[in-house]
Amino acid sequence: MPIAKTKNNHANLVVTGTVGIDTIDAPTGKAESVLGGSCTYFSAAASFFGPVRMVAAVGEDFPSEHLATLDHFRSIDTSGLEVRKGSKTFRWGGKYLANMDHRETTFTDLNVLIEAPPPVPQHFRDSKIVFLANMHPGLQMGMLEQFPKRVLAVADTMDLWISNARADLEKLLKKVDGLVLNYDEAELFTGKRNPVAAARHILTMGPKFVVVKKGEHGALLIHRDGIGALPAYPAEKVIDPTGAGDSFAGGMMGAIASGEAGTKHGSFDQILRALAHGTIIASFNIESFSLGRLKTLKKAEIVKRHREYLKMMRVHDGATTSTVKPKSAAKKSGGAGKKSKIKAKPRR
Repeated sequence: MPIAKTKNNHANLVVTGTVGIDTIDAPTGKAESVLGGSCTYFSAAASFFGPVRMVAAVGEDFPSEHLATLDHFRSIDTSGLEVRKGSKTFRWGGKYLANMDHRETTFTDLNVLIEAPPPVPQHFRDSKIVFLANMHPGLQMGMLEQFPKRVLAVADTMDLWISNARADLEKLLKKVDGLVLNYDEAELFTGKRNPVAAARHILTMGPKFVVVKKGEHGALLIHRDGIGALPAYPAEKVIDPTGAGDSFAGGMMGAIASGEAGTKHGSFDQILRALAHGTIIASFNIESFSLGRLKTLKKAEIVKRHREYLKMMRVHDGATTSTVKPKSAAKKSGGAGKKSKIKAKPRR
């Protein structure tokens, strides 16, 4: 099945967030000054499904090789990436513990992020699908208002904003259709340890659905129309988990914008299908530092793993089901008064 749709079927997708420079220390090795940021991982992942527009700012110290990496993903429109003179690029450092499930932040240099947000190009303003990647919720609100033709808006957040900008985050939740966060953040935000209970509480604040990321344990979808749960893809190779959540979101939103997950925007079925696509893209992202694996990834590999993933989730209980021919059909085939035939067949 195809991954990318034609432009006629693709709703314009835009992401706002960060593009930065990361230094990663992991049990699998160390990567110095590599390309990172929420916008970066999201856009690379979404580009496998079709065009994606990026709105972010970097400083004049942003390496040319990182710009070349972004250009490698031909479906990313970087005309909304501002290279700001006199400013420095956002930098972040992280160290992963032995189990690769937890990390410590070693340094954060906000730099350009504490300045005015980047301008949104005029030709981006007709975007229909909007993803507000992790940044201050006040800035997310300002960005959201610049896309008046949006039909679906989803936001990401983190513990820093939950603790220090809660009022702004609560205002934002009244304006977006969905929220993406991890299970620790859901507990911090609501005070509820159970992720389902926490997500249901968040639904009362405005959004139609909440996606709770659980790392190696998959993700939960709590929607006004139902609950869904998907496992993570059982990865054999984990080099660097950085950007897994952002690439997950990029795959999810890319599948929505392309129509790959269905065309009823924001519906339970569409979001659940989209989560499967996000899970697969994220499973490739963790196989290298930065965007190394996504740069070499082919559509055929995505399709193959997606099929394996769907097959993995099918469970057959071995039971049989009975099919009873309706009375009307019985009359046509043998007249009234004859018994309907009952035929057992394996459940498919």
